[in-house]
Amino acid sequence: MTLRALFAVPVLAALAVPALAAPPPARTLENATDVLKELESIPLKGIPPKMIADAKGVVIIPRVIKAGLVVAGRGGHGVALARDANGNWGAPVFLDLGGASVGFQAGVESTDVVLVFRSAKSLERILAGKEKLTLGADASIAAGPVGRAAMAGTDAKLEAEIYSYSRSRGLFAGVSLSGAVLIPDPETTAAFQKGTPADLEKAAALANKLNELATAKPAVEAPPAVMPAPQPPRRRLFQRPLRP
Repeated sequence: MTLRALFAVPVLAALAVPALAAPPPARTLENATDVLKELESIPLKGIPPKMIADAKGVVIIPRVIKAGLVVAGRGGHGVALARDANGNWGAPVFLDLGGASVGFQAGVESTDVVLVFRSAKSLERILAGKEKLTLGADASIAAGPVGRAAMAGTDAKLEAEIYSYSRSRGLFAGVSLSGAVLIPDPETTAAFQKGTPADLEKAAALANKLNELATAKPAVEAPPAVMPAPQPPRRRLFQRPLRP
C-alpha cells in the first residue's frame, strides 16, 4: 500500500460517517433551561440581570465540545430566543455552533455557551433560518461582564452587539468566540412547530427562567469578617492589703 493510500483510508472513513442528527427540541430546551438554573445558583459570578433585561435576544448552546471532538462540523446545538415588539420572548429557533475556538480549561471537554444580543439586527438572519452568522465578522462580539453588580456605570462601555459567556466546572466567565459561526437548523425548528404540548411546555419554562434572571435583585457580596481588637487587661484601682 502506497503512502498516499495510507492517508486516504482515514479520510474516506471520516467521510463515510453519517452526520449526527440534532437532539429533539424538548431535550435542547430542557438543557438550555438547566444552563440558566446554573446561572441562578451563582449570582455573583453570573450574567448581570440588566444584560438579560436589555437583551434583544439570547442564544443558549449547552455542552459545546472541544474542536478536536467535533463531529460532522457541529461543535454544539442550541436555541435562540428573541423579544417581540411587546418585549416578550418569541418562539424558539434552533441552531448549530461551528468553527468555535473556546479557551477550554485543562481536562474540560465541554462547556455551556450563552450569547446575549444587544442588537436585533444581528439576530435577524438566524431567526429567518436562511443565513449563517459569523461572530466577530457579521456582528461584533466581546466577553461579557460578570456578576450582578457588574453593570453599574458601564452602559457607555458596552459597544459590542453580542456578549458571550461560558460555563465549565460550575463557573461562568466571559469568553471570546470571535470566528465562531451560528448556523440555523430549520429542520429542528420545523419539528418544534409541529411538536407536542410537552415541547411548548419546555419552551415556556425557558422563557420564564429568562424573565426570572432579568428581574433578579443585585447580589451584594458580604464584607469580610473583622476580628475585634484585643482589649488591654483591666487595672485594679485598689489593691487589697496582704494579711500578715
